Amino acid sequence: MEIRPHRIIKRKKTRVINVGKIKVGGDSPISVQSMTNTLTTDIKQTINQIQALEEAGADIVRVSCPDQDSTLALKKIAKEVTAPIVADIHFHYKRAIEAAKMGASCLRINPGNIGNRERVIEVIKAAKDNNCSIRIGVNAGSLDKNLLEKYKEPCPEALVESANYNIKLLEDNDFFNFKISVKSSDIFLTVKAYRMLSKKCDYPLHLGVTEAGGLFTGSIKSSIGIGQLLMEGIGDTIRVSLSSDPVDEVKAGYEILKSLGIRSRGVNIISCPSCARQAFPVIETVKKLEKKLAHIKKPINLSIIGCVVNGPGEAAQTEIGLTGGGQDNNLLYLSGIPHTKIASSEIIDTVVKLVEEKVKETN
Repeated sequence: MEIRPHRIIKRKKTRVINVGKIKVGGDSPISVQSMTNTLTTDIKQTINQIQALEEAGADIVRVSCPDQDSTLALKKIAKEVTAPIVADIHFHYKRAIEAAKMGASCLRINPGNIGNRERVIEVIKAAKDNNCSIRIGVNAGSLDKNLLEKYKEPCPEALVESANYNIKLLEDNDFFNFKISVKSSDIFLTVKAYRMLSKKCDYPLHLGVTEAGGLFTGSIKSSIGIGQLLMEGIGDTIRVSLSSDPVDEVKAGYEILKSLGIRSRGVNIISCPSCARQAFPVIETVKKLEKKLAHIKKPINLSIIGCVVNGPGEAAQTEIGLTGGGQDNNLLYLSGIPHTKIASSEIIDTVVKLVEEKVKETN
């Protein structure tokens, strides 16, 4: 019997595909993606941004390829980075063929948008010849006119019908190395579409709430949409779409996975909102710790609670815990056991040192 059955997520078993060296689907870890916002033709800046995303933990990075110069730039970019590159293609089939030849590990396309059957076959051949996967990227903002006429507006049924049409195009041409997304900026529409699609196919699903907004609003919308799907066992890779630094997308993605106990990276700080009972300045302390511990990649749980009401209980569940105490007697816990009392002025340096020591122990 599981110790905490209420935390079990029964993930749907999907097919496994390869995006370069990263496996997506099946029992593979749920991967975190982002997308560059540099001009792809500015090779140096694009490489720098991809490397920053890799440092933040991005498993896969998408790069926009609106023209031939951009797809040709992929050859140099792909050689200088570690993360597999997804070439973002919208309409021109030749860009997809070029991107596959230039080192892209995946093509983000809608096969139905790139022309007649002959052009689709050419793109599929290029993908096969270059060991390149495909993402069928259905978006509520760019649905086919026929579907808009049929359904009058973007709706879950329209997104899923578009996905099924594109799935059949690939399957009819003996291509199965693909994943699918059905995104919208509307959380309700997005979640319903993914639920419907998950029941209809066993291909891996790329989750996201598209055009979610700025860092604060977009992170909340994405956590609601992506989070509830993940809790239902739906989803194999995620991207948090933010009008912010792409590195923020990766951080937000990991926070969603971390909150659900699916995948952890870095320090998970459990902290109270603070109140009149706090024995030390909780908010200021947490902000300083977040900055000073940002370099930690190993998953570690840390609780910072301002008083004894919930502090001991939270500390019992974390590797390192701090509970505020009267007369500057704050109590430090290690692995749930009271360890020593420390003054408020010693909190930052002491906690940082303990976390870094914990990392060394686990290496």
